[in-house]
Amino acid sequence: GHEAVRSMCRQIESWAEEVGKPKREVSKQASDVDSAVSEIMGREEGEIRAAVSVRKKQERAEKLTELKEQLRQRYAEGEDAICQTQRHYNAVFKQLMSDVVRKMVVEEGMRIDGRGLDDVRPITSRASVLPRTHGSALFTRGETQALAVVTLGDDKSAQKLDNVQSKTDNEMKRFYLQYFFPPSSVGETGRVGAPGRRELGHGELAERALLPVIPEQDDFPYTMRVESTITESNGSSSMASVCGGNLALRDAGVPLKTDVAGVAMGLILNQEDGSYAILSDILGNEDALGDMDFKVAGDAHNISAVQMDIKVEGITVDIMRDALAKAEEARGHILSEMTRCDPPPTLEVSEHAPTIHTMEVDPSYLGMIIGSGGKNVKQLIADFGLTTVNCNVEGKPEGTIEILGPKRSQVLACADHIESMCRVPSVGDVYKQAPVVEVLPFGCLVETGPGSQALCHISELANQRVETVEDVVQEGGFLDVKVIEVADGGRKVRVSARQLLPDYVPGKPRQGGGDRGGDRGGDRGGDR
Repeated sequence: GHEAVRSMCRQIESWAEEVGKPKREVSKQASDVDSAVSEIMGREEGEIRAAVSVRKKQERAEKLTELKEQLRQRYAEGEDAICQTQRHYNAVFKQLMSDVVRKMVVEEGMRIDGRGLDDVRPITSRASVLPRTHGSALFTRGETQALAVVTLGDDKSAQKLDNVQSKTDNEMKRFYLQYFFPPSSVGETGRVGAPGRRELGHGELAERALLPVIPEQDDFPYTMRVESTITESNGSSSMASVCGGNLALRDAGVPLKTDVAGVAMGLILNQEDGSYAILSDILGNEDALGDMDFKVAGDAHNISAVQMDIKVEGITVDIMRDALAKAEEARGHILSEMTRCDPPPTLEVSEHAPTIHTMEVDPSYLGMIIGSGGKNVKQLIADFGLTTVNCNVEGKPEGTIEILGPKRSQVLACADHIESMCRVPSVGDVYKQAPVVEVLPFGCLVETGPGSQALCHISELANQRVETVEDVVQEGGFLDVKVIEVADGGRKVRVSARQLLPDYVPGKPRQGGGDRGGDRGGDRGGDR
């Protein structure tokens, strides 16, 4: 941990002393930034303050651009120019804005958009904004907005990991969040392609924030993908992705362990006397001109993810303690606003989402269910319109079957069909309208379930003597039967039709003679 990093730093410093070269001397600019800032501030502070205090981001940017050009003409042109180069002037103007913002915060407790230090921007949220998706939500906080969409799938939709963090060769992620920040979200145009470093980092942070509340696979067997598209950005879009992702997962019917939210905290630090001010829910300008961007995500009392960017030294334990306390207050407020989502999340798996049903059968029946070369499984998929039937679920006990299909009714019908294939008949079970699959000289075979047959001996077809089986039943017909004998672990079953007839009297022999044929052919009929 920290000790290992310190050891590495000491070794690097020792190495630099041995083989390093003297640092290059950088000459100061002809006109010092601080002196130029001091002179211009005395003349133009009012105009600068008015420009940075414009409430709306786009209008504020336009006003600052206009002011920057005016000040450039005054102080960076001509023989008496205070700023000798454009680069020098850019540094001076940025410092002017920073000093004004910091002064407003420290001296007046006021921020550039008119909020107090602890205020969170107005929040609105809507769920089910895209009705055809499995789950969706639009989360808006001030001028930052995220559209989160959830897609559910099976194990084959999991993301395969192939990086230095992978623990095994076939490590898979059943929950992942992908963050998309198009140029249009900040009013620009540009190339849209593979995600860059910033998008990957923000997506990773939001994913880590939500991961602790994702249900276990036994409780929710789906793979979950969240895509957060930033439609408008003015600070803390990654934390908006956390809030929007939480609502979208709820809308998709994911039973989260609890709700989480995220907020970005800022800092204005006076390094001379150590005084500081903590800002809640910072804007983009406050991030750029302040000293810290501290993102904190979690539920009302616990933290699930943090990320800190700092620009100064001197972050003390007291500063961290205050920042975390204020972040907890802000998260509580955001979570409260999320409960007012209108329309609210559906909390149910969408009818457009695939249905996953997991069942367990006796492993000895798997061969029958799969069939030669997967013939039976392929037939199940075709007959019930399924996506897949997985009879070898990784990480689950042998005999676990996972059925995935586009419609719940089809998936459950397939599950019932498989259960009937594996059901062991018991003496006394009655099968109504059992199909007659084959007529034999000594009886007939009836289907008691998919792939299961039972023998109805000719002596059990009627209460009177039967000369030929065809006198009572034809192949392709139907017969009501009752199980009278189960042998060989349910693989050989004998049934009776006469015991279900209205004139059947238990113990009374058939009219016209005793049994014919005894057990002749009995070995054939009961095979399941």
